[in-house]
Amino acid sequence: MSDDTPFDPTGEVERHIGRGMFEEGMGPGSSMAHLYRGEVHRMKFWRERLDRTTNWAITIMAAILTWAFTGNNPHYIVLIGLAMITVFLVIEARRYRGYDLWRSRVRLMQENVFANALDASKDISDPHWRRELSEDYRQPKIKISFEEALAHRLRRVYLPLMAVLLVAWFIRITAFMQATGWPASAAIGAIPGVVVTGLVAAFFVAATVVACRPRTWKANGELRLTDVDVWGDTEQ
Repeated sequence: MSDDTPFDPTGEVERHIGRGMFEEGMGPGSSMAHLYRGEVHRMKFWRERLDRTTNWAITIMAAILTWAFTGNNPHYIVLIGLAMITVFLVIEARRYRGYDLWRSRVRLMQENVFANALDASKDISDPHWRRELSEDYRQPKIKISFEEALAHRLRRVYLPLMAVLLVAWFIRITAFMQATGWPASAAIGAIPGVVVTGLVAAFFVAATVVACRPRTWKANGELRLTDVDVWGDTEQ
Protein backbone atom coordinates (compact mmCIF):
# COMPACT_ATOMS: atom_id res chain seq x y z
CA MET A 1 0.00 0.00 0.00
CA SER A 2 1.39 3.41 -0.96
CA ASP A 3 2.22 5.87 1.80
CA ASP A 4 0.12 8.43 -0.05
CA THR A 5 -3.07 6.43 0.44
CA PRO A 6 -5.48 8.59 2.45
CA PHE A 7 -6.71 7.32 5.81
CA ASP A 8 -10.36 6.25 5.60
CA PRO A 9 -11.90 6.09 9.11
CA THR A 10 -14.96 4.29 7.71
CA GLY A 11 -12.96 1.48 6.10
CA GLU A 12 -13.32 -2.10 7.35
CA VAL A 13 -9.78 -2.27 8.71
CA GLU A 14 -9.69 1.26 10.11
CA ARG A 15 -12.94 0.82 12.04
CA HIS A 16 -11.42 -2.07 14.00
CA ILE A 17 -8.24 -0.26 15.02
CA GLY A 18 -7.84 -0.59 18.79
CA ARG A 19 -9.90 -3.73 19.19
CA GLY A 20 -8.23 -6.30 21.40
CA MET A 21 -6.07 -3.72 23.17
CA PHE A 22 -7.91 -4.26 26.44
CA GLU A 23 -8.56 -7.99 26.37
CA GLU A 24 -7.95 -10.04 29.51
CA GLY A 25 -5.05 -11.99 28.03
CA MET A 26 -2.93 -8.89 27.49
CA GLY A 27 -1.62 -9.01 31.10
CA PRO A 28 -0.20 -6.22 33.28
CA GLY A 29 1.83 -4.75 30.42
CA SER A 30 -1.25 -4.20 28.30
CA SER A 31 -2.68 -0.94 27.02
CA MET A 32 -5.11 -0.96 29.96
CA ALA A 33 -2.20 -0.85 32.40
CA HIS A 34 -0.61 2.04 30.51
CA LEU A 35 -3.96 3.82 30.35
CA TYR A 36 -4.37 3.42 34.10
CA ARG A 37 -0.89 4.76 34.80
CA GLY A 38 -1.61 7.75 32.58
CA GLU A 39 -4.82 8.57 34.40
CA VAL A 40 -3.10 8.24 37.78
CA HIS A 41 -0.42 10.67 36.58
CA ARG A 42 -3.01 13.21 35.48
CA MET A 43 -4.89 12.82 38.77
CA LYS A 44 -1.63 13.34 40.69
CA PHE A 45 -0.85 16.47 38.67
CA TRP A 46 -4.22 18.04 39.51
CA ARG A 47 -3.86 16.96 43.15
CA GLU A 48 -0.60 18.91 43.26
CA ARG A 49 -2.35 21.96 41.80
CA LEU A 50 -4.86 21.80 44.65
CA ASP A 51 -2.10 21.58 47.24
CA ARG A 52 -0.29 24.51 45.65
CA THR A 53 -3.36 26.74 45.98
CA THR A 54 -3.86 25.71 49.59
CA ASN A 55 -0.22 26.45 50.42
CA TRP A 56 -0.52 29.94 48.96
CA ALA A 57 -3.73 30.58 50.91
CA ILE A 58 -2.13 29.55 54.21
CA THR A 59 0.99 31.61 53.52
CA ILE A 60 -0.99 34.76 52.71
CA MET A 61 -3.24 34.24 55.74
CA ALA A 62 -0.23 33.96 58.06
CA ALA A 63 1.35 37.10 56.58
CA ILE A 64 -1.85 39.14 56.92
CA LEU A 65 -2.43 38.03 60.52
CA THR A 66 1.14 38.99 61.40
CA TRP A 67 0.68 42.39 59.80
CA ALA A 68 -2.74 42.98 61.39
CA PHE A 69 -1.40 42.48 64.94
CA THR A 70 1.76 44.51 64.38
CA GLY A 71 1.72 48.18 65.36
CA ASN A 72 -1.45 50.18 64.88
CA ASN A 73 -2.65 48.69 61.62
CA PRO A 74 -6.42 48.81 60.93
CA HIS A 75 -8.58 45.80 61.72
CA TYR A 76 -9.98 45.51 58.22
CA ILE A 77 -6.66 44.07 57.06
CA VAL A 78 -7.98 40.77 58.45
CA LEU A 79 -11.08 41.15 56.30
CA ILE A 80 -8.87 41.74 53.28
CA GLY A 81 -7.20 38.45 54.16
CA LEU A 82 -10.64 36.82 54.30
CA ALA A 83 -11.39 38.15 50.82
CA MET A 84 -8.11 36.75 49.50
CA ILE A 85 -8.83 33.36 51.07
CA THR A 86 -12.22 33.39 49.34
CA VAL A 87 -10.55 34.03 45.99
CA PHE A 88 -8.26 31.04 46.54
CA LEU A 89 -11.32 28.97 47.52
CA VAL A 90 -13.02 29.76 44.21
CA ILE A 91 -9.86 28.93 42.25
CA GLU A 92 -9.39 25.68 44.15
CA ALA A 93 -13.03 24.65 43.67
CA ARG A 94 -12.59 24.99 39.91
CA ARG A 95 -9.43 22.91 40.05
CA TYR A 96 -11.15 20.33 42.23
CA ARG A 97 -13.75 19.73 39.50
CA GLY A 98 -10.92 18.94 37.07
CA TYR A 99 -9.21 16.72 39.63
CA ASP A 100 -12.43 14.79 40.19
CA LEU A 101 -12.69 14.11 36.45
CA TRP A 102 -9.42 12.16 36.47
CA ARG A 103 -10.07 10.61 39.87
CA SER A 104 -13.45 9.25 38.77
CA ARG A 105 -11.79 7.47 35.84
CA VAL A 106 -9.13 5.98 38.10
CA ARG A 107 -11.74 4.75 40.54
CA LEU A 108 -13.81 3.24 37.72
CA MET A 109 -10.85 1.16 36.56
CA GLN A 110 -9.85 0.22 40.11
CA GLU A 111 -13.34 -1.02 40.93
CA ASN A 112 -13.99 -2.92 37.71
CA VAL A 113 -10.55 -4.06 36.49
CA PHE A 114 -8.02 -4.37 39.28
CA ALA A 115 -10.44 -5.30 42.06
CA ASN A 116 -11.85 -8.04 39.83
CA ALA A 117 -8.34 -9.22 38.91
CA LEU A 118 -7.44 -9.54 42.58
CA ASP A 119 -10.65 -11.35 43.53
CA ALA A 120 -12.82 -12.70 40.72
CA SER A 121 -15.28 -14.31 43.13
CA LYS A 122 -17.34 -11.11 43.20
CA ASP A 123 -19.12 -9.44 40.32
CA ILE A 124 -17.74 -6.21 38.90
CA SER A 125 -19.22 -3.02 40.30
CA ASP A 126 -20.55 -1.75 36.97
CA PRO A 127 -21.20 -4.14 34.05
CA HIS A 128 -21.25 -1.19 31.64
CA TRP A 129 -17.98 0.36 32.78
CA ARG A 130 -16.21 -0.04 29.43
CA ARG A 131 -18.95 1.77 27.54
CA GLU A 132 -19.13 4.49 30.17
CA LEU A 133 -15.38 5.05 30.13
CA SER A 134 -15.40 5.10 26.33
CA GLU A 135 -18.13 7.74 26.27
CA ASP A 136 -16.24 9.79 28.84
CA TYR A 137 -13.16 9.74 26.61
CA ARG A 138 -15.23 10.76 23.60
CA GLN A 139 -17.05 13.54 25.45
CA PRO A 140 -15.49 14.27 28.86
CA LYS A 141 -18.00 15.45 31.44
CA ILE A 142 -17.47 17.21 34.74
CA LYS A 143 -19.00 14.93 37.35
CA ILE A 144 -19.71 17.40 40.17
CA SER A 145 -21.22 20.87 40.38
CA PHE A 146 -19.27 23.97 41.33
CA GLU A 147 -21.27 24.26 44.54
CA GLU A 148 -20.32 20.72 45.58
CA ALA A 149 -16.68 21.45 44.83
CA LEU A 150 -16.92 24.53 47.06
CA ALA A 151 -18.41 22.39 49.82
CA HIS A 152 -15.59 19.85 49.58
CA ARG A 153 -12.84 22.45 49.85
CA LEU A 154 -14.67 24.34 52.61
CA ARG A 155 -15.01 21.18 54.67
CA ARG A 156 -11.48 19.96 54.14
CA VAL A 157 -9.49 23.21 54.27
CA TYR A 158 -11.07 26.62 53.95
CA LEU A 159 -13.77 26.74 56.62
CA PRO A 160 -11.19 26.15 59.41
CA LEU A 161 -8.92 28.80 57.86
CA MET A 162 -11.80 31.25 57.70
CA ALA A 163 -12.71 30.46 61.31
CA VAL A 164 -9.16 31.42 62.37
CA LEU A 165 -9.53 34.73 60.55
CA LEU A 166 -12.91 35.33 62.16
CA VAL A 167 -11.52 34.77 65.66
CA ALA A 168 -8.52 36.99 64.89
CA TRP A 169 -10.77 39.76 63.58
CA PHE A 170 -13.05 39.57 66.62
CA ILE A 171 -10.05 39.80 68.97
CA ARG A 172 -8.68 42.70 66.94
CA ILE A 173 -11.89 44.78 67.25
CA THR A 174 -12.46 43.99 70.92
CA ALA A 175 -9.33 43.35 72.96
CA PHE A 176 -7.15 45.73 70.90
CA MET A 177 -9.70 48.55 70.57
CA GLN A 178 -11.20 48.81 74.05
CA ALA A 179 -11.38 52.60 73.93
CA THR A 180 -13.87 52.56 71.08
CA GLY A 181 -15.90 49.54 72.09
CA TRP A 182 -17.72 47.06 69.90
CA PRO A 183 -19.66 47.36 67.57
CA ALA A 184 -18.34 50.86 66.86
CA SER A 185 -14.80 49.46 66.73
CA ALA A 186 -15.77 47.34 63.68
CA ALA A 187 -16.54 50.40 61.54
CA ILE A 188 -14.69 50.86 58.26
CA GLY A 189 -14.65 54.51 57.25
CA ALA A 190 -18.24 55.67 56.87
CA ILE A 191 -19.63 52.12 57.14
CA PRO A 192 -21.00 51.58 60.68
CA GLY A 193 -19.62 48.75 62.77
CA VAL A 194 -23.02 47.09 63.01
CA VAL A 195 -23.23 46.86 59.21
CA VAL A 196 -19.69 45.48 58.91
CA THR A 197 -20.38 42.91 61.62
CA GLY A 198 -23.62 41.90 59.91
CA LEU A 199 -21.89 41.41 56.56
CA VAL A 200 -19.15 39.29 58.14
CA ALA A 201 -21.74 37.19 59.99
CA ALA A 202 -23.80 36.73 56.80
CA PHE A 203 -20.67 35.61 54.91
CA PHE A 204 -19.86 32.94 57.49
CA VAL A 205 -23.45 31.74 57.66
CA ALA A 206 -23.49 31.35 53.86
CA ALA A 207 -20.15 29.51 53.87
CA THR A 208 -21.35 27.17 56.62
CA VAL A 209 -24.59 26.43 54.78
CA VAL A 210 -22.72 25.62 51.56
CA ALA A 211 -20.31 23.33 53.43
CA CYS A 212 -22.78 21.52 55.71
CA ARG A 213 -26.20 21.45 54.09
CA PRO A 214 -27.60 17.97 53.29
CA ARG A 215 -26.92 17.00 49.68
CA THR A 216 -26.40 14.03 47.39
CA TRP A 217 -22.63 13.79 46.99
CA LYS A 218 -21.33 12.83 43.56
CA ALA A 219 -17.58 13.04 44.09
CA ASN A 220 -16.23 9.54 44.64
CA GLY A 221 -12.93 8.61 46.25
CA GLU A 222 -11.17 6.05 48.39
CA LEU A 223 -11.85 7.84 51.67
CA ARG A 224 -15.60 8.36 51.19
CA LEU A 225 -18.03 6.52 48.94
CA THR A 226 -20.36 8.59 46.80
CA ASP A 227 -24.12 8.66 47.30
CA VAL A 228 -24.90 8.18 43.61
CA ASP A 229 -23.47 6.49 40.53
CA VAL A 230 -21.46 9.28 38.91
CA TRP A 231 -21.34 7.29 35.67
CA GLY A 232 -25.09 6.75 35.59
CA ASP A 233 -25.72 9.58 33.12
CA THR A 234 -23.98 7.66 30.34
CA GLU A 235 -26.43 6.16 27.88
CA GLN A 236 -26.56 2.35 28.00
